[in-house]
Amino acid sequence: MNQDAFNRLVQVMDELREKCPWDRKQTIHTLRQMTIEETYELGDAILEEDWKGMKEELGDLLLHIVFYAKIAQEQDRFTITEVLTGITEKLIKRHPHIYPPDAAIGGLKEVRTEEDVKKNWEQLKLKEGKTSVLSGVPRSLPAVVKAMRLQEKAGQVGFEWETAPQVWEKVTEETEELREAVETGAPEKMEEELGDLLFSLINYARFLNIDAEAALERTNKKFLHRFTRMEQLAAAAGDQFAALTLEQMDTLWNQVKTEGR
Repeated sequence: MNQDAFNRLVQVMDELREKCPWDRKQTIHTLRQMTIEETYELGDAILEEDWKGMKEELGDLLLHIVFYAKIAQEQDRFTITEVLTGITEKLIKRHPHIYPPDAAIGGLKEVRTEEDVKKNWEQLKLKEGKTSVLSGVPRSLPAVVKAMRLQEKAGQVGFEWETAPQVWEKVTEETEELREAVETGAPEKMEEELGDLLFSLINYARFLNIDAEAALERTNKKFLHRFTRMEQLAAAAGDQFAALTLEQMDTLWNQVKTEGR
């Protein structure tokens, strides 16, 4: 990393915080939602493999990190140097297979695979005082991502199915339970069983090495493209889209599908 470039960013942040009315007004709370939005924008760029966009969004996120650290420094909480030192020390401590500690840490596996690294990571966090392997999953994560993280972390300490077919059996079991709940007509029971089914499908995706969040977002984007294209075709034909019959809409849908997206 070019140290001068990072120092220049910190200097610009200092100047903006002093001289710009908008930057002076910001707090950690006013920045929070903007940070979340920037994170989603980065996620979109990653999904599209938009490297130019990724570079820009990473810069925006880095700005937010420096901004939070500047506010913290003003309140005598911490500095950007402490942020950098903290994450560096954490990485070293949690990779004893790369940076051997002075004394062996009991209970850790010999690292041979990626999964060994993940399991050791969770054991090290517990030794640091975490009360649960699930405690590091943010409460505000989107539900699909949260389900993936909960399943991954539980699996890293052995609470895991052994094979994908076993998980699929669970999916079919939950599907049947949802069908039975629908027959009862009880809204709370239907919601519960639908949640169980979605959780099982996300777990199955994980066993297939598929990112369930990314898979669903790709389907969202595909539906968005196809639906807006249907509207365009209807408008080009002089039709009001909402006035079309379902059969006519279905014909347009199939036409759009043949276009390749």
